[in-house]
Amino acid sequence: MNIVQITPGAGGMYCGNCFRDNAMVAELRKLGHETLMVPLYLPMTLEEEDQSTGTPIFFSGINVYLEQKIPFFRHAPNWLHKLLASEKLLNLAGKQAAKTRAEDVGDLTLSMLRGEEGNQARELDELIAFLKSDTKPDVVCLSNAMLVGFARKLKSELGCLVVCQLQGEDAFLDSMHEADRKAVWATLTERASDVDLFIAPSQYFADNMARRLSLPTEQLAVVYNGINLEGYLVENPSADLSAPVLGYFARMCEEKGLHLLVETFIELKRREATKHMKLKVGGGCGPGDQKYVDRLRSHLCLEGVLKDVSFHPNLDRPAKQEFLKSLSIFSVPALYGEAFGLYLAEAMAAGVPVVQPRHAAFPEIVDVSGAGLVAEPNAGSLADEIEKLLGNENRFHALQKNAVKTAKEKFNVGAMARSMVETFEKASLTKNNQPVSA
Repeated sequence: MNIVQITPGAGGMYCGNCFRDNAMVAELRKLGHETLMVPLYLPMTLEEEDQSTGTPIFFSGINVYLEQKIPFFRHAPNWLHKLLASEKLLNLAGKQAAKTRAEDVGDLTLSMLRGEEGNQARELDELIAFLKSDTKPDVVCLSNAMLVGFARKLKSELGCLVVCQLQGEDAFLDSMHEADRKAVWATLTERASDVDLFIAPSQYFADNMARRLSLPTEQLAVVYNGINLEGYLVENPSADLSAPVLGYFARMCEEKGLHLLVETFIELKRREATKHMKLKVGGGCGPGDQKYVDRLRSHLCLEGVLKDVSFHPNLDRPAKQEFLKSLSIFSVPALYGEAFGLYLAEAMAAGVPVVQPRHAAFPEIVDVSGAGLVAEPNAGSLADEIEKLLGNENRFHALQKNAVKTAKEKFNVGAMARSMVETFEKASLTKNNQPVSA
């Protein structure tokens, strides 16, 4: 198949969706599919070889912003438009990029969802012209639902299948100001009908978005996320349960529940059975996250346990893998409706059992993997489950083995890519009114 993967870049920020899409494109190419990765907005910060190398960045973040805020710029001369889309300027902008706050971009999100009717219609025309000049795609895959405004014109101009991945967009959209939130959800629901198929990373999130976007069952599929296992797998993982290490690896921010894990750790340090525990915190930490992390450090210091905590921001891939392998138990108690949690697949690949809150996709992922436990989303309950697990060596080692087995069989990029292709093929046959074999 000829496949186009369209993925927004996050500049200097680490982005799980970028990691996933980049790994999937590499795997699709290994499977023999012609696959083009098209970056949007800003360069991607990746931990593996960039599969979009050689492809221009479309919807230049600078142009997109100016087209939204300055009406006459929508008709700017081509030389200025191209200048502001230059690789040098975008690299510079990417280094300065911080986390995008939903409440600041409601109008821009709405405009992008309107596609050919939005303020960035010029950018969409340029993207389609580029795709027409390249090999005609069989499938265009949009990385997230905020890009569904592309679907209508992509289909009319290219005649291809358009699929869209779902990756936890609801939390971002729900944090917008009320007026923007209502308009964005209404437009997203309207434009969702232009997409041939939505692909969710869990049944939990498929059901959630089916309800919110009024999607029929046949317009949804579930494909679990996967990672490149190279450098991760520990065939016979071991851990010193007399000196356990609790670990976290995700963006160091409130939404991911780092403060809840800190409270859980403090509770564990008060208990006789887990008083020797240490906490290791890793993951992305940008300028906007530092104040939050500093407050947590101060709190840990006041509780007298900071000496048993270490922070490891912005690790590269090899360092992240060594970090994960050094853990006994892993937990990222995210507070919102997490659609999957790629960090869980990474921890499992390193042979580390997980303990997660009983909400969002976490119960499903734990059940499918058999590699962890769930608890109520509070420090006491999380601490109870962690303590019980550490006190049952046989169960602990069984979960370790299940973690590695699940990573090999279900949560790896090969399985994800093969499932994606099967899903594309079935959707294509359905679209062309051909019978699909069981």
